Amino acid sequence: MRLLTEAIICAVRAHGEHGAIVRALTPADGVQPGFVRGGRSRRLKPVLMAGNLVQAEYRSRTDEQLAQLSVELTVSRGALLSEPLASAAIDWATSLTAVTLPEGQPYPRLYAALEGLLAAIEAAPSARAWAAALVRYELLLLSELGYGLDLSECAATGTSEDLAFVSPKSGRAVSRSGAGAYADRLMTLPPFLLAGGAAEWGDIFDGLRITGHFLGRDVLIERQAEVLASRERLLTRLRRAGA
Repeated sequence: MRLLTEAIICAVRAHGEHGAIVRALTPADGVQPGFVRGGRSRRLKPVLMAGNLVQAEYRSRTDEQLAQLSVELTVSRGALLSEPLASAAIDWATSLTAVTLPEGQPYPRLYAALEGLLAAIEAAPSARAWAAALVRYELLLLSELGYGLDLSECAATGTSEDLAFVSPKSGRAVSRSGAGAYADRLMTLPPFLLAGGAAEWGDIFDGLRITGHFLGRDVLIERQAEVLASRERLLTRLRRAGA
């Protein structure tokens, strides 16, 4: 097997004395693992950082064998590690991707969305400018894994007007009239998830509450649940930024 592709570094784990096992998201071949010889060296450490965009070459004799991976840096986001909020966002987005996506299955929409999110974190003057993109990325990942929310019409009445809530059980939208006396049991649906555009902090936290609920219930279970700690660190910093 030989694969030459652009890739986003999502996870790096030490292996042996000097090597590293890297999981990277590619545009057409999904998450691909590979062994980087000398991956813990002074030269390669700044390259093998989560969020970096690289040119990757995978080589293996058989499909079952862990591929040897060589990388060349294309875009470095290492400077963001000195910014606690940006660093936490990159850590969460890449960790989520690394632990949830099955290897070798293409997710071109997720690749484009993740690169867009990372570019926004790098370029935006404030967290509010990219936090809405983070919510959309989590929502897209749920959808791509088969746990998508249905926000097209009210689960109770069938209307597409005045959708204001999401059912924590079904993941379907609910209108104000359809919610009735059960409104306090539902999650608030922020307008930007329906209409797009910018979002205020309150809307962003409403969106994160929705995606966090379904990620924790349907995707990040058993050992994968450990990655939720990085999301909690990010939420703590976002709350400070939005205070």
